[in-house]
Amino acid sequence: MATVLVTDTAEQDLSKLITQHSLPQDTKTRVRERLRPLGRFPSMGSPLEGRWNGSRFLLGPWRWMLIVCENTDELDTVFVTTIQDSRRVDSAKTSESG
Repeated sequence: MATVLVTDTAEQDLSKLITQHSLPQDTKTRVRERLRPLGRFPSMGSPLEGRWNGSRFLLGPWRWMLIVCENTDELDTVFVTTIQDSRRVDSAKTSESG
């Protein structure tokens, strides 16, 4: 079972999204539940390209929420590196042109 760690950056990103979008009080719990399967399936999610190459993403509790992760096999750890609003032009993409 892999360890799933949420980086400080991802925590801060989520806090900003909660404030900016007036998300419900249980948002952090909803995100935690979405991350739970990563322990058993650390390569879960779709791969990203370009500057995000080597990362994968999951959709969060809302379909606009991107949860970006990196799986480190040698450490048996999945790092959640950022949580973004996919509607933003500067969000992670699956291709350079996307």
